[in-house]
Amino acid sequence: MRHHVADQIAGTVSGGSFSHRDRAVIVAAALSMLIVQMDWFALDLMLPVIARDFGTSSTDLQWLVSGYMVAVGALMIVGGRAADLHGRRRVIVLGLITFAALSVVCSAAQNAPWLIAARVVQGTGAALIFPVSVAVVTSYFRDERQGRAVGTVLAFSSVGTALGPFVGGVFAEHVSWRAVFLLNVPVCLAAVLLVLRFVPESRDERATRHLDLPGAAAVALGLACLMVAVDQGQGWGWGSAATLATAAAGIAFLVLFVAVERRTPEPLIDLSLFRNVKFDVITLAGSLSNVVYCLIAVFSALYLQQARGLSPFHAGLIFLALSCGVGAASYRAGQLALRWRAERLMACGMLTSGAGLLVLTWVRPLGWYAVVFLVCGVGIGLGWALTNVATQAHVPAERTGAASGLVLTSLVLFGAVSVAVAATVLEVVSGSPSTAAADGPAIETVLRGTSVLAFLGAFGLLAVSAPGLRARAGSTVPG
Repeated sequence: MRHHVADQIAGTVSGGSFSHRDRAVIVAAALSMLIVQMDWFALDLMLPVIARDFGTSSTDLQWLVSGYMVAVGALMIVGGRAADLHGRRRVIVLGLITFAALSVVCSAAQNAPWLIAARVVQGTGAALIFPVSVAVVTSYFRDERQGRAVGTVLAFSSVGTALGPFVGGVFAEHVSWRAVFLLNVPVCLAAVLLVLRFVPESRDERATRHLDLPGAAAVALGLACLMVAVDQGQGWGWGSAATLATAAAGIAFLVLFVAVERRTPEPLIDLSLFRNVKFDVITLAGSLSNVVYCLIAVFSALYLQQARGLSPFHAGLIFLALSCGVGAASYRAGQLALRWRAERLMACGMLTSGAGLLVLTWVRPLGWYAVVFLVCGVGIGLGWALTNVATQAHVPAERTGAASGLVLTSLVLFGAVSVAVAATVLEVVSGSPSTAAADGPAIETVLRGTSVLAFLGAFGLLAVSAPGLRARAGSTVPG
């Protein structure tokens, strides 16, 4: 059975020049990426079901999304560097085992705090899997086959994106939301067995032994404190001592993070890259596109199930339109960037997603809702998938690795904070935290505000693409 799956996956790669072992390495990395993506996108459809089981509001469960993303964003670069230093094979196996073990803990959760805590720790496993999966393939294939092998792994990442909502909807309605977490276990174990059997150990012999754990801890604690202040501010009182103290602690941790990054020899984020105006704008625009994606995914799931009354299964069917649009656009984005400027493509994508999101808040027939969902997905896919491509063109060759790490961290952390903030905004707009998740007009208001972020990102990209600013921005690239 394992050999049959390997042949199927490797068969998607043209050329037919892969040995049995080569195929097994590709399968191991592809399964690792697929399960992380599928798990993430399955969760959105499960939030209302979990909320009903635990007798809490869906907006309170936003920590399942934002807390997980903070863990991934804060530790993703650390995970990649740990793999370079201690061995990519060892680190991805650790990540897969952690992800599987915490999936079991999530499935056994008896209350919301238990599930949220387990989900955050599960994010540490994802932070080891996500950056190392591709590194395993690139270190194994050192010839012309590397591009095809990486393309296959990324293609299965897109498959996970597309399947996630459907799988989440089917399991939540016909089996149990707990079973979705248990589904991770056999896939992770299969990937572990393939890695241990076929993937040789590899590491970067030139890598320094420094891991910026203090920086990762400072940024994670800072964002977590700020998100707690925003999430609890309405209940505690926005001017209460508890809210102000928590927000102040968050700011203090972020200031500490900047101080740590300035002094550490191998920082989590290279702050000097922020001297490049064009890099800053593109990174911010891509982060806003990912914010739009996160908010559409979370709040449309609430809207379809709790405001429109759809079952998880039928909501999952409609969500296939969004995820397929994102997956298709992401997969084709690199090829399109060979013909047109990445910044202009990103701007077109963000204009498309912004306009589509506005239409989405007014359309009522579910068939048309799915069509507009697809359009939004295409726009979002172009917006965030090209961020790394666009920024790489504006940093020196020796800084591309640091730039890529900063971009990925920014995308994930901005998304995490946005979900926490938007959940609080929804409760304020609705006026009732307990029923906000079922308040269709309030959800539509929040999504219309989200469309403004897409337009702002698009206008910023178009502004920095102007010839005069392009010349000035190019002169600020740090050396």
